[in-house]
Amino acid sequence: MQFSDVARPIPIAHEPAPHRASRAKVRAKSNHADETIQRIVNVVLAAIGLILAAPLMVVFAILVKLTSPGPIFYSQARVGLDRRRTGPANAYDRRARDLGGRPFMIFKFRTMRVNAEQPNGAVWASKRDARVTSVGQVMRKYRIDELPQLINVIRGEMNIVGPRPERPSIFSRLCDDIEEYPLRQRARPGITGWAQVNQAYDTSIDDVRNKVRYDLEYIERQGLAEDFMIMARTVPVMIFRRGGW
Repeated sequence: MQFSDVARPIPIAHEPAPHRASRAKVRAKSNHADETIQRIVNVVLAAIGLILAAPLMVVFAILVKLTSPGPIFYSQARVGLDRRRTGPANAYDRRARDLGGRPFMIFKFRTMRVNAEQPNGAVWASKRDARVTSVGQVMRKYRIDELPQLINVIRGEMNIVGPRPERPSIFSRLCDDIEEYPLRQRARPGITGWAQVNQAYDTSIDDVRNKVRYDLEYIERQGLAEDFMIMARTVPVMIFRRGGW
């Protein structure tokens, strides 16, 4: 099968109303003590992960610098945790407005050439994407490009496990297409997640819908035991390149 090097634009296709689920069915756990313990565990694991991964990260940082012009790391605005109250919104209460979540800058190894989104703007990556560098292809297959996000975990912007954060521009479009999409922000974003161990990179709006279902399942039962299970399942995904390209 031949794959095109032309990146495909992200389609806009509104989800039919009969298939939309009620927002009231999804509730994130909010026990303060549990959240504090989970936060401590995430910081400790992220610090240990950075120490263990440091030699590998240094090697790929050098390879990125030697094989393509541009910066080693790539930072981009993403939509983070939404702590706003649910229920009827008060027009004069800023905290009750659903703006998607707190934005933050995510860190990754650069896997594409500089100015990869010009002139077409944001598009989904595809197999044999001409924008991806030779070293970037290796990093994307093994998810090595995500390792710098351990810094985001230590900073409190992400957890190791949680729904993957999206760019604000794409987030707003997906909220129009998929009514349940904003509910993902009721959990802190993660480097890996239940959706990532069950599905490959997104290539269509239907892929996103499927991942939203996985994300909402995770939010319903999230906890340390669930997180450790997903971390364990992430290891073979990385080693055997499942779902990566």
